[in-house]
Amino acid sequence: MAFDSAFDSIVGQIQAIALLKAAIKYDRIAPAYLFTGANGIGRSLTALAFAQTLIQNTGLHAASNAHKSSQRVSDRNHPDVLWVEPTYLDKGKMLTAKEAEEAGLKRRASPQVRLEQIRDITDFLSHAPLESKRSVVIVQEAQTMAEAAANGLLKTLEEPGRATIILIVPDASAILPTLVSRCQRIPFYRLDRASLLEVLSRVGYAEIPEQIVALAQGSPGEAIAAYEQFQAIPPQILATTESLPPDAKTAMAIAKQITKDLDVESQLWLIDYLQNHYWRSQGRSQVVKSLEEAKHLLAGYVQPRLVWEVTLLQMAGKLQGI
Repeated sequence: MAFDSAFDSIVGQIQAIALLKAAIKYDRIAPAYLFTGANGIGRSLTALAFAQTLIQNTGLHAASNAHKSSQRVSDRNHPDVLWVEPTYLDKGKMLTAKEAEEAGLKRRASPQVRLEQIRDITDFLSHAPLESKRSVVIVQEAQTMAEAAANGLLKTLEEPGRATIILIVPDASAILPTLVSRCQRIPFYRLDRASLLEVLSRVGYAEIPEQIVALAQGSPGEAIAAYEQFQAIPPQILATTESLPPDAKTAMAIAKQITKDLDVESQLWLIDYLQNHYWRSQGRSQVVKSLEEAKHLLAGYVQPRLVWEVTLLQMAGKLQGI
């Protein structure tokens, strides 16, 4: 069947694809779907393939509306498809994560799917599809909706009209039960090692080191993001942190270097990397525990230099628990 080819690029999600193909084959398309699973395992790619099929393969051609917060971007473009991403609010303007990075915006909070974007959805669905039998709305990271936005979306889900709405979330418990009850759940799972390596090879990342592959835990997207972050960390910092500090003086010097060269987001990634490193190489549960506490403190906006000094002194055996 023609719709088979739309899913060809997706690896490892046999159950999810089978459920969606069955819905298409028997013309039992639900008004709303909930795509659940970890980041980077194919939820968005599958949503795009499903949208292509639902609009009868008219193609998701390019057209740029970069000024709109609920964008139809890149190869996701089609007049009957609306792709909604979480945004930052900067001087009254909503910016996606990519736009915020390009603008050099200092991000102190996480992006959200905002009430204004839900209103965009309502407006989009108030018009009949232009080229297809139905419209498709895809809401990425739907768990970032505030309560007002979630309630606004609930009203739309009750009467979607000639449309299918896809919510992409890590887990059904991350959004309101009332939203979950109006969606057909499609589960996605982390890939086995062979499938993970196949995807990485397809997209030109076959050279990713084993420790980064292990850190990704079955998510190609996370493996690629981790590898890019790994390459951005100065080699000297990796070299000094992959071994326990021999003394307090060294611990303090390493803490100074980390906070001088890395922003907080990179520091949080380094902690994840070191936890995996120390557990896999040495089975050091106490070191892993100390690093976990450091992660919570950094996420809670405790002064980073102090957090690293205490953590590295612990790792050097010069302090007891924080």
